[in-house]
Amino acid sequence: MISSMTGYGRSQQVLGGKDIMVEIKAVNHRFFEFSSRIPRTYGYLEEKIKGYVQQRVSRGKVDVNVTIYNVEGSDASVKINYDLAAQYVDALRGIQDELDLTDDLSLSSICRFSDIFVITKAEEDEEEIVQNVKTVLEEALDNFILMRQTEGERLKADLLNKLDSIRENVAKVEERSPKTVSEYRERLYQKMCEVLKDTRVDEQRILTEAAIFAEKVAVDEETVRLKSHIAQFGQILQSEEPIGRKLDFLVQEMNREANTIGSKAQDLLLAHLVVDIKSDIEKIREQIQNIE
Repeated sequence: MISSMTGYGRSQQVLGGKDIMVEIKAVNHRFFEFSSRIPRTYGYLEEKIKGYVQQRVSRGKVDVNVTIYNVEGSDASVKINYDLAAQYVDALRGIQDELDLTDDLSLSSICRFSDIFVITKAEEDEEEIVQNVKTVLEEALDNFILMRQTEGERLKADLLNKLDSIRENVAKVEERSPKTVSEYRERLYQKMCEVLKDTRVDEQRILTEAAIFAEKVAVDEETVRLKSHIAQFGQILQSEEPIGRKLDFLVQEMNREANTIGSKAQDLLLAHLVVDIKSDIEKIREQIQNIE
């Protein structure tokens, strides 16, 4: 199924006593680019998360935000360094005696010295955390990919409409192109009649000139190739694999054929048809920049 590179997915669950939330956002990018915001204490998760995401996302600039909160009491214990606290008290009382100050020493005074508190983080089972985060991540990825596929289907419908428009204009080019040769031959005959007047017009010369003109303006090969590219484009849109790069290459080939037809156009109607074809090709090129 065709997928857009733009998407968003989110999941939040409480697992293993922790409230885990994962957000995934992505925008267009030529290749796969990953960035993340993860709590510092869980930095070991980054490479694992990147690996999980890369298994399901091939292109796009992907940003993952992970938050983890403990919901079953504190995950750390606090102890007091009483020896250090006593040294602070002795030092303060020494200042009091030396400078003859009023003794207003209190518990709150000592608590200002943060280094008397020793905070010990409780040990955690890293493997359990990895598995729990993976569970939440997979749900967020499911939501993310669903949004990408929904947007991809909209893009597909739009691309198919533009392909139909190009196909119709190519058919008009094929219908109009031979007529330009017969019209050229008629104009040439009329001019020669005017110039030569009573003199007999050389029919063979007119046929020769018309043949040269026909060879110069012939677009049969280009229209055949362009129709082949259109058909191939439609087939690729049905693929279940990432198709963005293939379509990008194919659009370049379609544009090349359209340019060649335009360079051969010796007729105003043909020129207008080529402009419409190139306009649709450009719109397609812009759209496929957002396809994975």
